[in-house]
Amino acid sequence: MSALNAGDSFPEGVTFTYIPYTEEKKDLIACGIPIKYDASKEFSNKKVVLVAVPGAFTPTCQEQHVVSYIRNATELKAKGVDHVVIIASNDAFVMSAWGKANGVSGDFIIFASDAGLEFSKRIGWTAGDRTLRYAVIVDHGKVTYAEKDVPKSIAASGAEGVLAKL
Repeated sequence: MSALNAGDSFPEGVTFTYIPYTEEKKDLIACGIPIKYDASKEFSNKKVVLVAVPGAFTPTCQEQHVVSYIRNATELKAKGVDHVVIIASNDAFVMSAWGKANGVSGDFIIFASDAGLEFSKRIGWTAGDRTLRYAVIVDHGKVTYAEKDVPKSIAASGAEGVLAKL
């Protein structure tokens, strides 16, 4: 498969791993158990923004990218977004800790692992052993927006850029 484009159906068989947020495991040092997130199934009946970042806790990703989604959660919900799913090549434990470190609770913003870059490689949006920085809007199984950024920019994949496309 090649890159995703607006108008495409979101592909079948796409899964990530994540640790669902729970009150019992809300502390940063508390570990949950990773489970499969069936993105193809979940995206088929929801409006979802899928955001890929090169790495958890890395400068641009932490200081600009993730915080743009946290800061704009209310606006994203107002545009009908059911979930924001943030993926990176980091494992589900690191992604869970990253969400907790940013004070994210509930299930509106989900931090998940694209283990082995399986999905990002499938669409050709990787750089070595990391994902490129990109965003995909999926509305009930249909891709309505899919763009990757140039290095160190979040213009196409940050929340402000995505909001303009919703």
